[in-house]
Amino acid sequence: MSTQTPADDDDTRIVRTDSDAADGLSKCERCGATEIALNIDSGLLRCAFCRYEWQTAPAMELFAGEIAGLDGVVMGSGSSDITPSTEIVMTFKCQACGAEVVIDTDNSTQARCHWCRNTLSMDQQVPNGAVPDMILPFQLTREQAVTRISQFVRKRKYFAHPQFKKQFNAENVMGVYLPYMIVDVNAHAALTGRGEHTTRTYTVNNGDKRQTRYDADVYHVEREFDLYINDLTVESSSDRLDQQVFTNTNNIINSVMPFDVENSVCYDSNYLAGFTSERRDTNIDELLPLVNSQAEDIARHSTNESLTFYDRGVRWDSENLSVAGQRWISAYLPVWLYSYQEVKKSGAKLLHYVAVNGRTGETMGSVPVNHGKLLRVSAVVEAAGVVAFALTRVVS
Repeated sequence: MSTQTPADDDDTRIVRTDSDAADGLSKCERCGATEIALNIDSGLLRCAFCRYEWQTAPAMELFAGEIAGLDGVVMGSGSSDITPSTEIVMTFKCQACGAEVVIDTDNSTQARCHWCRNTLSMDQQVPNGAVPDMILPFQLTREQAVTRISQFVRKRKYFAHPQFKKQFNAENVMGVYLPYMIVDVNAHAALTGRGEHTTRTYTVNNGDKRQTRYDADVYHVEREFDLYINDLTVESSSDRLDQQVFTNTNNIINSVMPFDVENSVCYDSNYLAGFTSERRDTNIDELLPLVNSQAEDIARHSTNESLTFYDRGVRWDSENLSVAGQRWISAYLPVWLYSYQEVKKSGAKLLHYVAVNGRTGETMGSVPVNHGKLLRVSAVVEAAGVVAFALTRVVS
C-alpha cells in the first residue's frame, strides 16, 4: 500500500504544552510544602503535609478540533525533535537554599535538594525527550500489580527455569512511566482488487477419494472512504522498538495496551514521585513508517464489514492511503514491571519481564523455560499418542 504524508514544514503547527510550567520548587498552593505525590486511590496529586489534593488540567483540552479537520501536522511541543547536543544531566539552583541540584533526566525529572530536602521539579521542556506533553497517572496500586504478576507466573511455573523459580519475587515490581506517541490521523483510503463469491459446492471422485470443489464468480472490488484514526499509540523508546528476538523477548509492552489516553493530564513532575521513567529517544520521522504501516492495516481492516458477500476472500491489487493531517502528542503511560535477566550457558543474556497495565491491570509477560523438562514432557505425550494410535488400529 502506498502512503502519502504531509512533509512541508509550513504545514506544521506546534501547540505549546508547557506554557504555564516552571522549573524548581513545585509547592502545594495551600501550605507551600514540596512533598507532593500521586494518590492512586483518588487519581489526584496530594500534599504529604496538609493532605490537600488537586489535579493538573486535562491535556486533551489543549488539542481542540476534530480529527476530520486535521490538515498538515499538529504536534505538541514535547514531541519536537530531540537535539543530540542537549544535556541529559541538568543542574538547577534550589530557590529555598541556593544549592545546586542535579537531575538525571534519563531516569526522572525530579530530585531532592541534599541540603534543605525540598524537592525540585523539571517541568519545562528541553529538546532531550525527557518532558512529554502529557502524562496518564497510575490507577492500579503496587499491591494489585504484585497480585497479578504472581498469578501470571504461578500458571507458568511448571515449565519455568529452576533458577527463575528460585529467584522470583513479585515484590521487586517497579512502577515505570514509559514514553509513547499518541497519534491521530485524517486520511483517505482507496483500495482496488478482486473478490470471489461461491455459487456452487460439490464433490467429485478422484481415484478412491472424494474431493470437494467450488464454483465461484469473480468480481472487481473497489472501496474508497475517509479514515479517521483516534489515539493510535506507538512506543517512542528505541529499546522497546527493537524486535530482535536474540536481545529482547516478545514485545510484551504492546500486548498490555490499550490505555485510556483520553484521561491524560498536562505533564507535572510530581506524578513521577515514587516511580521511575524512561526518556523518549526517537523522533516523529523515525516513527512515521510504523504509524503509516499501522494506519494501512486499519484501513484494510475497516473494509471487512462490507466484504461479507465475497465468502472466498478479496485480494487487494492496489492500495493507497492519502494522509491529509496528523496530530502527534508525546506521553508518559503507566506500567508496572517485573524484570528478570536469564544468563544462558553461552554467556548470552536475555531479558524477560512481566508487564501490568497501570490503568486496566492487563497482564502479559515472558518466563524463561526449562527446555529439558519441556522436551521430556513432549516426548512422553508423543509416545502416548503413538501407543493410542496403535491400539486404535488393532481394535479396528
